[in-house]
Amino acid sequence: MMQDVWTQLGPTIAAIMFTWTMYQNYFPHELRGHIRRYTDKLVSYFYPYMHIIFYELETEGWFERCKAYVAIERYLSKNSSTQAKRLKANAVKDGQSLVLTMDDHEEITDEYKGEKVWWISSQKPANRQTISLYREDEKRYFKLKFHKKNRDLITNTYLKYVLDEGKAISVKERQRKLYTNNKGDGGGYRYRGGRMWSGVVFEHPSTFDTLAMDPNKKQEIIDDLETFSKSKDYYAKIGKAWKRGYLLYGPPGTGKSSMIAAMANFLKYDVYDLELTSVKDNTELRKLLIDTTGKSIIVIEDIDCSLDLTGQRETNKKKKEEEDKGKNEEDSVKEKIKKGGEVKEKQSEVTLSGLLNFIDGLWSAIGGERLIVFTTNYVEKLDPALIRRGRMDKHIVLSYCCFESFKVLAHNYLDVVESHVHFPEIHRLLEETNMTPADIAENLMPKSSKENADTCLERLIKALETAKEEAKLKAEEEERAKAAEKEKEEKDREEKKEVTATEEAKNADGINEKDNGVKENGDASKD
Repeated sequence: MMQDVWTQLGPTIAAIMFTWTMYQNYFPHELRGHIRRYTDKLVSYFYPYMHIIFYELETEGWFERCKAYVAIERYLSKNSSTQAKRLKANAVKDGQSLVLTMDDHEEITDEYKGEKVWWISSQKPANRQTISLYREDEKRYFKLKFHKKNRDLITNTYLKYVLDEGKAISVKERQRKLYTNNKGDGGGYRYRGGRMWSGVVFEHPSTFDTLAMDPNKKQEIIDDLETFSKSKDYYAKIGKAWKRGYLLYGPPGTGKSSMIAAMANFLKYDVYDLELTSVKDNTELRKLLIDTTGKSIIVIEDIDCSLDLTGQRETNKKKKEEEDKGKNEEDSVKEKIKKGGEVKEKQSEVTLSGLLNFIDGLWSAIGGERLIVFTTNYVEKLDPALIRRGRMDKHIVLSYCCFESFKVLAHNYLDVVESHVHFPEIHRLLEETNMTPADIAENLMPKSSKENADTCLERLIKALETAKEEAKLKAEEEERAKAAEKEKEEKDREEKKEVTATEEAKNADGINEKDNGVKENGDASKD
């Protein structure tokens, strides 16, 4: 019976193949399109599924990879590794690991809100055998198949969900970078390949667990950062750009740079370290802002030293002085040129107004999800307009080491978890003297393999006692200087009184002599 079936099936298959060959070779191409269109319409009445195709390469521009395709590839990678039988590995630029995705002609399933969809990876063969610089004949694509009844669900919500998840995975698994702005020549873009920023892999190990500061203040900062990172819709609702400013201030060595690194590691953000003195003018500052990405921290360290932003407003007197100074400088430059000397480069023309617009002007909303962090050792030097709320939203004081901060350092450097026999003495000394976390850490760090926790803590106690004595001597010296200055002021005041009294006496004598002269002249006239 099976032999009879195959005997009858053979001629039928041969006839179909002959008909298809004749169609391909002799049927006019103009009619094929019409036949294909009507055939597809006929099939659509009975076929219950719909297809959406996402090509890998964009057809416009320089044939870059389509952002939607890349996002879908990252999203499907989690299912591809478990469902697909054939995988391909791609090394993604700035990625921390390989991306595994399904190979061509593989299919995987996904489920969204109880509805099943199918993703197929495929590739159209090239129309001709050519070597293309931009791979224009390569037609790799993802095909999404779903039931017609789920059309609104897929097009309105599922695709947005896939793209958002794919982008989030890409951001999470990327290699984070530390950037610095390139110094320009004042004539457009920069030296290094036309890039405004140069970057390296960000590998700073600082975290909030290793940060030496009060636990309550630390938790407050963590909660603030976490709330900000999840507040995209809230910022849009209240009509504010999705950014937040932090001002870190305190004495040198109190952990301002470590705090920035901990913030970046907590939020998984890139860091842009902006050197203001390398920025030509306000226009260039704006271009640097445009060239940054979202999910980043823009840092200006020691802003009080970067430019003249101390709040001294320009007056007419100052303008006149600068004009006179400019004439003198021009003469000096001419003199240097005559002598073959070098003329110093022109300084940055970034103004306080330009920096304020950089922080919260119209251009500050570009990119979104961005922190702007200023650090300074002398907050009183900064212009109040620069650090007001709305620009620097949260002010964080990083001061001298307290006992709670010391315990974090002791755990980090010496693995002392709970307590130690030297802790009460150190607690007392920390309340009586000021020492920065950097100085504490230096004393806690073992200097050889023979040193243990007891040795390091004893060294710290000696350093604290020395600092206490030095602070006491300095206070006494300042007290003596104040007393000497006060005594000098009193002496000057007494001398001034004596001089004033002498002058008054001389003036009085002069008046008396004048009166006596007038009286004698009057008597002589009477005689």
